[in-house]
Amino acid sequence: MASIRTLHILNKRPGHPAFKSCLSSLENQDALLLTENGVLALVDKGLTLEGCVYALSPDLKARAIPGDASVAQAIDYDEMVALTARAQRVISW
Repeated sequence: MASIRTLHILNKRPGHPAFKSCLSSLENQDALLLTENGVLALVDKGLTLEGCVYALSPDLKARAIPGDASVAQAIDYDEMVALTARAQRVISW
């Protein structure tokens, strides 16, 4: 299992200043985890998310967003904990 340099946990909706800052700070070997209102990015037609992107399943379900999006891998809480353990550092936005 490959190490993640930085795990960015983003709970802000698209359009929020922190959302844009987070996306602009992503680098190679980083991963993005969308939680809470951050999962709304998956249905924003104007956004392109690339790289290693995950979305928290309960937040997808709460917002009626299908978990089969090709952009992000849907994960549960246990998988979220495993992601944080793989990361050298974690930044919450």
